[in-house]
Amino acid sequence: MNFVNKKNILSYILYFSIFALLFAFYVEFVLGHQPCNLCLLERIPYILSIVIIIISLIFKKLKKITFIILGIIFFLATLLSIYHVGIEQGFFDESSICEITSGLNIIDKELLLKELEKNTISCKNVTFTILSFSLATINTFVSLIISLITIWIFYIYEKK
Repeated sequence: MNFVNKKNILSYILYFSIFALLFAFYVEFVLGHQPCNLCLLERIPYILSIVIIIISLIFKKLKKITFIILGIIFFLATLLSIYHVGIEQGFFDESSICEITSGLNIIDKELLLKELEKNTISCKNVTFTILSFSLATINTFVSLIISLITIWIFYIYEKK
């Protein structure tokens, strides 16, 4: 039985993306570790991959383009995660995205006070680790591996 065929790889990425999102929600809602804004942005590639893979599995002729789209998405996710790790390690300053609590201009005093009571989670503070690695660090490696695999599969499609 061939475990490394194209359909299986899409299924593995789909299952992993679902697992990654469920784990992120578990860490947030069960363990109580609030994500920073970059952490929330790092969930988007997994959501996109779930949608794209499901569409690809329904419309079987889209497999070739699916791999290059996933490769690009996870390459960009790798860059975002590298940036996040750089902030955590002090290589980069926090950008304005790390300070955004809401996109609204608050004029009402009560709303302003409520907003100030909320703790804005800094992108440089690591509150949860696995084997001393932050989730941003783990996401960097996972995103890089997924992007390389999907681009490699696309390359195989191109050779045929």
